[in-house]
Amino acid sequence: MIGPKIRRKLESAEKELNTIDSQLSSPNLSSNSIKELSKKRGSISELVGYFQQLKKLESLIRENQNLSDDIDLKELAEEELESLEGQLKEVEKKIEDEFKPKDPMDSKNVILEIRAGTGGDEAALFASDLLRMYLRYAERKEWKSEIINKSEIGLGGIKEGIVSISGKDIYSFMKFESGVHRVQRVPLTETSGRIHTSTATVVVLPEIDEVEIEINEKDLRVDTYRASGAGGQHVNKTDSAIRITHEPSGIVVQNQDGKSQHKNKQRAMRLLRAKLFENEQTKQQKDISKTRKSLIGGGDRSEKIRTYNFPQGRVSDHRINVTLHKLDYILDGDLDELNKELVKNYQKEISEAI
Repeated sequence: MIGPKIRRKLESAEKELNTIDSQLSSPNLSSNSIKELSKKRGSISELVGYFQQLKKLESLIRENQNLSDDIDLKELAEEELESLEGQLKEVEKKIEDEFKPKDPMDSKNVILEIRAGTGGDEAALFASDLLRMYLRYAERKEWKSEIINKSEIGLGGIKEGIVSISGKDIYSFMKFESGVHRVQRVPLTETSGRIHTSTATVVVLPEIDEVEIEINEKDLRVDTYRASGAGGQHVNKTDSAIRITHEPSGIVVQNQDGKSQHKNKQRAMRLLRAKLFENEQTKQQKDISKTRKSLIGGGDRSEKIRTYNFPQGRVSDHRINVTLHKLDYILDGDLDELNKELVKNYQKEISEAI
């Protein structure tokens, strides 16, 4: 049952949504105001929708309780009442979940980095498989993805892939993917049929707006160079590739995927902001309790989090001891079942840590 405190918050959110809708109907709004109001509306519209469902179900339940006094309608009313009460519990659960503690970064877009680890060419092929998996996941969720940088090698593998993904609450879905991913399979080049183990590292960074982190242009060294493709061949004849060094932190980012130097610099700056923010967060986390550090969402990039075993057709997540025999589906971007288990365990640990 929803308590009076939460109900007051729901009523306040409903009033706020009505006010925003009224403001958005004004013909004199600037594009920035429309953007800001639309963003605010998007953050509360789902919650208000649940509240409206709640009120409707509560009203129908009261009507059916009155009908149960009628002998002719009693049996029918009781059946309907049971169904309505089940629906009410589901809506109440959704509302309660909305008020649980949330990561302030959950609503952010993400920058996803994938790097080949141990295993030579096989690790690069696995990194390419992971890149495709996440791009397919983004496609399934109807998110927008953009490749910022990709360093290819022969055989279709990659040394590194960096992608920006934008949409609704993406970091809340993707933050559990940070860590070391391990593959066990027979490489294409293996003639004896021996199973090899290779790794790739995944880092998920919330994308940070310019206003959220200040970068002094004087702290940057910007170098331009000619972009090159797989095998070292030049992909164009102009110095369009960009390398930016943030001298105070030593962080280096680069981008060569586009033909425009200006666009490559924009992409590199987005990546730099995300890395500087991560650097600051890492410093702060040194003061966080041991319990907090153990949470699933910690995102430790050195932690071995998942194994993809091809001979057995399984994917095992070692943080939550869950194994799914759905390797092909998962590599094709069907990550929802695994993500649901990770979110459930994360929320449980959060509740226990509070």
